[in-house]
Amino acid sequence: MGGRRVAGVVCALLVLLVGLLTGCQGQSPTAGEDGLLAGSGSGSATATASGRQVSPTRPAGYGALFLGVDECSSFGTTSFTEVSCTSERAAARVVARHDGTVGDGPLCPATTDFVLHISEQSRTSDEDGDGAIPQGYACMRNLAAPHPGDPGGGGGPRTIVGDCVYDSGDGEVRETSCDGRAEQKPEYEVTKAADRRTDCPLSTALYVQLGGEKPVGCARPV
Repeated sequence: MGGRRVAGVVCALLVLLVGLLTGCQGQSPTAGEDGLLAGSGSGSATATASGRQVSPTRPAGYGALFLGVDECSSFGTTSFTEVSCTSERAAARVVARHDGTVGDGPLCPATTDFVLHISEQSRTSDEDGDGAIPQGYACMRNLAAPHPGDPGGGGGPRTIVGDCVYDSGDGEVRETSCDGRAEQKPEYEVTKAADRRTDCPLSTALYVQLGGEKPVGCARPV
């Protein structure tokens, strides 16, 4: 997964302060979710983790809710399919499932690897005739490594403590892996989550909006 691009504003105050998502003037967040695509086949719903949605076709036999919690999907290039978690095609598990849109709903768990967006489908448009599928999103965790949502993994829909970012120019930063193996080398690491900027250590050179109970990430140069 690639890094997440978010807007920020560079502030000069002894050290370089770059705002991620919100800058010095309190700009609104503009970040979206990054992620992978999932597999194709019978009973599939085509989607991407960048926010584009299309109507899904409900698969049968895996639960009352399409891609409910603890259900699994396969991977592909243009669509995803709900499959049994014991299937050799199973590649990722649903760790949380919410109705509505990501912007209006709860955050995914911190170590979510990617998010699948599910478009609404009415009962009348369901070719199997077994029920409607509401608009929603599934927070997914790969069944096997790599896990880009882990601290320092270089991806995932959320920035968390242990993640690294680099300055991509024009007052913006993007996430990259902390191990230095990615094309973009890490420049800052988020070392602490705080309630407010004043709670960050003096060594902080970058403030990152994390969301959640402690929304401010304190990052220092690496």
